[in-house]
Amino acid sequence: MLSKKSAISIILLSLLSFTLCLFLGIYRPVAGIEQTEILWDTWGVPHIYAKDSEDLFEAMGWAQATSHGNLILQLYGQARGRAAEYWGEKYLKSDKYVRSMGIPERAQEWYEAQTPIMRDYLDAFASGINSYAKENLDEIEDKFKVVLPVNGVDILAHIQRVIHFNFLVNPQKVETLASKKAFVKLSLNPQSVGAKDSGDNLSALPKIISPNPSPVPIQTGSNAWAIAPHHTTSGNAMLLANPHLPWSDLYLWYEAQLTAPGIDAYGVALVGMPVLAIAFNNNLGWTFTVNTIDGWDSYGLTLADGGYLWDGNVRPFEIETQTLKVKQADGTLREEKLIIKRSIHGPVVGEKNGKAIALRVVGLDKSQIMAQFWDMAQANNLKEFETAIKPLQLPMFTIMYADKEGHVLHLFNGDVPIRDKGDWQYWQGIIPGDTSATLWTKYHPYQDLPRVLNPPSGWLQNANDPPWTTTFPQVLNPDDYPAYIAPKFMDFRAQRSVRMLMEKPKISYEEMIVDKFSSRMELAERILDELIAAARESGSKLAIEAADVLAAWDRKGDADSRGAVLFSIWAISMPNSNWFATPWNAKSPLTTPDALADPAGAVKVLEAAATTVKLVYTSLDIPWGEVVRLHYGKVDLPASGAPGMLGSFRVIDLAPTTGGRFQSFSGDSYIAAIEFSDPVKAKVLNVYGNATQPGSEHIGDQLVLYSRNELRSVWRSRKEIEEHLAGRKVF
Repeated sequence: MLSKKSAISIILLSLLSFTLCLFLGIYRPVAGIEQTEILWDTWGVPHIYAKDSEDLFEAMGWAQATSHGNLILQLYGQARGRAAEYWGEKYLKSDKYVRSMGIPERAQEWYEAQTPIMRDYLDAFASGINSYAKENLDEIEDKFKVVLPVNGVDILAHIQRVIHFNFLVNPQKVETLASKKAFVKLSLNPQSVGAKDSGDNLSALPKIISPNPSPVPIQTGSNAWAIAPHHTTSGNAMLLANPHLPWSDLYLWYEAQLTAPGIDAYGVALVGMPVLAIAFNNNLGWTFTVNTIDGWDSYGLTLADGGYLWDGNVRPFEIETQTLKVKQADGTLREEKLIIKRSIHGPVVGEKNGKAIALRVVGLDKSQIMAQFWDMAQANNLKEFETAIKPLQLPMFTIMYADKEGHVLHLFNGDVPIRDKGDWQYWQGIIPGDTSATLWTKYHPYQDLPRVLNPPSGWLQNANDPPWTTTFPQVLNPDDYPAYIAPKFMDFRAQRSVRMLMEKPKISYEEMIVDKFSSRMELAERILDELIAAARESGSKLAIEAADVLAAWDRKGDADSRGAVLFSIWAISMPNSNWFATPWNAKSPLTTPDALADPAGAVKVLEAAATTVKLVYTSLDIPWGEVVRLHYGKVDLPASGAPGMLGSFRVIDLAPTTGGRFQSFSGDSYIAAIEFSDPVKAKVLNVYGNATQPGSEHIGDQLVLYSRNELRSVWRSRKEIEEHLAGRKVF
């Protein structure tokens, strides 16, 4: 017979076992123990629950193919450097770029350098795409089927093309290097060719919103906030993620939730990539901004005896001839030879009159980008997160981080070459390529990079400004770092970002979302009063009428704002030189530049702008939303937001349509507002929707929320997802 004490112990043990079984039973589906499945919610977001990580990657491939099958195959075909072979002449320039940069061969090298586990994961993602296509062949457009089947090498080629040769190296700027103008300047003075620009600046305005931009330049940027508990009303850390990317092609975001043993993360991946790039879990989250990193350099070479001068001798080029195939209108293929020359610096991108320009790009020897993202998503605290990012596999992007323990972190992340000489400006021109003195071979380690953890202010921000202005009072001193590591400037969008964070002693979650949608133009705050006064003093009837419109304007780019059209046309019409009486000054970063350098000249430009507005739109105070439209797929709505160069935190980049109207083609893309409460509070928006496949109901379906200044609640629990279930796929 059992003693009373033994009987009680057995009863307690039984109760404990029952409780444990009940607990596991409740959470077993979330852990993905029994089966792998995709639960699709009503916004077209896949919530993937997998038995193991390999199944998770395969399901992610299936999900992306469901939403973006045609686009993924097109992007992989381009990353192979065979797009002209598949789809014709218009892809020939792309193929030449991909082949000249060595992307296909390097992707194979990267694949072989993966750990066996990561290779399996990449193969699983590719298998998911292939399986979807095989089972849903009618859903894939015929012309894209030629790319099938895809494999792990295709994924890495795509990653390399996107990150290294689009984000890091802008193809449009590489094309400029090969221009006749560049070589004329090179022959006079190598340092006179400014090949690279960083950050927003007012001189870029005419390129972003102009009558005839051809072609419309690609804009990449972001806003990011990380707010510590002592600067929030709730006492919880908060994170704002807000990348600004084109609404098409390789820049599109794919929203998903990934759940398997060891991971439960929510966020977005760039289409065609298997791992979340911006994400959060129950303990932490992070986002990226495009940073002012110098990750590539152009070198001027002097040609001699079939090679180029190098340290007083002639060094031969490595020369490779490849054959490109180009599909003709009748379906036949013509062949075209591509001669690729490589120097010690990298591939030659232009050659003329005894000179050549070669390109050197950072990070091509680092192959573990996806492994780093995977480790970041699995991290549970600051230590684990920093362990994940310290290898610096990602060649660029500022990282902004917040967590449940209240930490906030800003890291100027990337591969920064260790250079023997020169400041930032020096390395923006064409560098003498005939000497080993300018050749860099190593990168600064993690501990050398500008980094701010838990600043006294309680907040961190980045709006593509250099790291020095991430918080105020400033923590980082640029004089403590090499002069080439980042420039010194702060544009109006970054100043607006800081102003909103500083104007409240503490900020609430709801206020953070309201601020995200702010279209108030910092440029107007700086000079509008002076412009109005000068216009009224001029005595011109038209200038006074324009001044009255600007005086009544709310200084915003909201859909119903009257005066924004007039102000924007005036701003883009102003001469780029001699804008301000007081230029930007690092000692007064939030109040400069200031004052119009030529008020009388500014009034003449205002009169011309007013004439244009009256001629094209009839009324000087036409609402912004009648001229500027949010357009995606079949959705067409009045727009709120403006180009970032005007100092609007809410960014939309504009392209002309007809009748003097403009439409958004880039800007706010993914938005996430996260509070690390218990449970985590999160609202998001994938502005243009989570699909591009023809016939999908999710093409542009979230744009109406964006037009109403709304984010969507994130559904992360199994219960919430089941309540908003639109479909299920069980593997």
